[in-house]
Amino acid sequence: MTGTGENTEQAETAEPPEQQEEQHRRMRERRVAVHRSAKRLLARPGYTATLRERLGLLDGAGELYDLDEPSDVYGNGIVTALEERTAALLGHEAAVFFPTGTMAQQVALRCWAGRTGNPVVALHGLGHPEVHERNAFSRVSGLRPVRLTGEPRQPAADEVRDFGEPFGALMLELPLRDGGYLLPTWEELTELVGAARERDAVVHFDGARLWESTVHFGRPLDEIAGLADSVYVSFYKSLKGYGGAALAGPRTLVEEARAWRHRYGGNVFQQFPTALSALAGLERELPRLPEYVTHARVVAAALREGFAEAGLPWARVHPEVPHTHEFQVWLPYDADVVGEVSIRQGEETGTLLFGRPWDETGPGIALTEVGVEAEGLEWTADDVKAAAADFAARLPR
Repeated sequence: MTGTGENTEQAETAEPPEQQEEQHRRMRERRVAVHRSAKRLLARPGYTATLRERLGLLDGAGELYDLDEPSDVYGNGIVTALEERTAALLGHEAAVFFPTGTMAQQVALRCWAGRTGNPVVALHGLGHPEVHERNAFSRVSGLRPVRLTGEPRQPAADEVRDFGEPFGALMLELPLRDGGYLLPTWEELTELVGAARERDAVVHFDGARLWESTVHFGRPLDEIAGLADSVYVSFYKSLKGYGGAALAGPRTLVEEARAWRHRYGGNVFQQFPTALSALAGLERELPRLPEYVTHARVVAAALREGFAEAGLPWARVHPEVPHTHEFQVWLPYDADVVGEVSIRQGEETGTLLFGRPWDETGPGIALTEVGVEAEGLEWTADDVKAAAADFAARLPR
């Protein structure tokens, strides 16, 4: 833990908001620069790449789709092919492409509200619509979200079964990103779905990162997604595409969703670059996700051991055994302190252990997210422990 004197001095000399924002802007620039220059890192996010590097994602695109076919116009051609492949992967009748997941889920739940006659959506208080979408459900779509729980865990079936008012849809985020990329067990998930249906509610999966859930559940993707009445998936969060999302479900729902997509302004004239990048992700990244998940567990265990051996008084990896290829790390320091140390380690050693921002979650407690992708597979447990020891040695005592 940082010393009391240091914290007091920081409080007494707190910078004005404008200076703090400028400091954070400089840190973001340095973080992107070190992502680009680091020789070793656990994952290399697409947003740090140059335009040339991002266009390289489409190298070999002729192996993914016939590039001599006519280009798409308002969702035909290659977009239709992507929709059909996505529906098959998820075990649903049909799928429709959307420019964003925010739009896809609003449309899905709006359509379900029309069918059930109930605009109430039961969801987790840490769910993406509640935390990251500026109240879009209620402000834009006429839906009324109600929170089953705000605790950093998946909801329990009894919370669904015993909720104090009727709801038309249950929305489950799988995995729950802001809770630590958490998934329920398979038995818990099936019980949750059953509890909603006991109340005559439909079930929608916010499956932005559902692609990497197969290892935890021990089930194929279509069996997992098939539990829900509808499911949304992202093409960029795990698959590294340029963007885009899909909504899968019954054909009648999907056709209605197309009409609402048009009304929401999402019927984009041409989408072939994004669709091609999504096909590339399905072909190249999707098969590797189980390997990333398995190795993330090695990395998480090595981080715990490395911090313990370095003598840190308190550190936490959450969950201890990651459910996906991403997880949280908590350390007893101010976020700006560990953020600076993370960047400086990468700048000075070429090894970037923590490449994402650190957030303040309480007095003197910082949290970051760790993801393990192709670059991370090269790290052994000893490599991780060595990097953790070096990181710990740079922290103020």
